[in-house]
Amino acid sequence: MTEWQNVVQVGGRRFTCGFCMRAVGPSFGYPYRNPYREVLICPTCDRPNYFEIDDQTPAPLLGNDVANVPDEIGVLYAEARACTGVDAFTAAVMACRKILMHIAVDKGAEAGKRFIEYVEYLSNKGYVPPNGKDWVDHIRSKGNEANHEITIMKKEDALDLITFSEMLLKFIYEFPKRIPPKKPTS
Repeated sequence: MTEWQNVVQVGGRRFTCGFCMRAVGPSFGYPYRNPYREVLICPTCDRPNYFEIDDQTPAPLLGNDVANVPDEIGVLYAEARACTGVDAFTAAVMACRKILMHIAVDKGAEAGKRFIEYVEYLSNKGYVPPNGKDWVDHIRSKGNEANHEITIMKKEDALDLITFSEMLLKFIYEFPKRIPPKKPTS
């Protein structure tokens, strides 16, 4: 006999679906004999989300979508976010570090430089907002720690770096495209 019961109508728990990232309240689910475990079906995408107390699998991704990002950089940002959905926080931190390199090269830095040179390039060319240099340095520092030391990153580390990476991507790529181009004056 299985420990999972038949599908039942459920209610009460609201969650962000780990598949479609929508905030939902389920209509149906599969309760487990242990009241701390359940599978809830997302009413938007019909996919299962597993809960054990408050741990959810797949977990909602950290960060938000960013518009107008070049494809390669968008892929890296999506990878960093996807890593957080499976608790791969060290990989997410390393991807955020790599995002900085790609932004610098996309904005004119020469490929093949040392990482610190990319950070300085972004800062010197005005791609880092005021008071943002410490954040870029934080990404560099945490990324180096994740990449070069025997250290495991935590969810909080990944959240910090993804949040700042998102802001930087919005500052450099998304926000400039929101304003219509100025018409030439005669």
